[in-house]
Amino acid sequence: MTTAFGLLPRLGILRRSNRPGIQLAVGGSLLLFIFILALLHRQLAAYDPLAGDILTRLKPLLTPGHLLGTDQLGRDILSRLLFGFPWSLGIALAATLIAMIVGTVAGLWAAWVPGWIRTFINRSADTIIAFPGLVIAICVIAVIGRGFWPLALTLGVLTWPFFARVVYAEALGLLQREYVLAAELFGVQGWRILIRHVLPGLRPTLMVMLAFHFADMLIAESALSFLGLGAPIQAPTWGNMLAESRQYLFLAPWMMLAPGGVIVLVVVTLNLLGDGIAKLSRDKARAVE
Repeated sequence: MTTAFGLLPRLGILRRSNRPGIQLAVGGSLLLFIFILALLHRQLAAYDPLAGDILTRLKPLLTPGHLLGTDQLGRDILSRLLFGFPWSLGIALAATLIAMIVGTVAGLWAAWVPGWIRTFINRSADTIIAFPGLVIAICVIAVIGRGFWPLALTLGVLTWPFFARVVYAEALGLLQREYVLAAELFGVQGWRILIRHVLPGLRPTLMVMLAFHFADMLIAESALSFLGLGAPIQAPTWGNMLAESRQYLFLAPWMMLAPGGVIVLVVVTLNLLGDGIAKLSRDKARAVE
């Protein structure tokens, strides 16, 4: 984890740079490495993340056989951290994809169909945005229960308006382009115009939003798990690990530093990637002009 925290200042410098190519290369490489860890977590973990050994409890960092130490039950923190990748990243990614799909469809529909449908979609988005998302998520999860899909669906359904508002505004401008108007004159069906002519123009915006929203969903999942309302308590998610480390903050700070450092690293990586995509899109737009 010392290496991970040492990377953060350098990633911050990259975010402030004006070289999107470097940002994309570094952010993409780090994100690829993170997903490889998520896919190979079972092969890389040396211990069962749920199996404890009271004789090895609260071992510090760099203990032989336990690189990141052990927790209060003697469980290997590195193994729990690795098994947390598919849980935390999986929930965040699923919630992001749900929000993006629902929001994109709703935004395109609102832009294409005027009248009461547009008003209904816009007012629905405004209503959801007006309420505190975390509070609503806590209430919903308290009713439907915890778990991977309940949490992913809750976060996705509560955040689709952010995609819908942006897609709606962008699509209104794209629908006034000459090639779209020409397609209408030639009698091309509405759904084909949206898919073939409007949606490709939204791709850069959606990619930037995907990266930033993914980071937001990771933080939201960790916060809900930290409060005991996310994944099951026994699941080795990063939020659960942070919650367990509260009582041992001064006695065993490595219990907090490991999951906290990984969350910060993933969030900074996603923001670095999103910044790089946004700057590259702006540079291409200026070149075309």
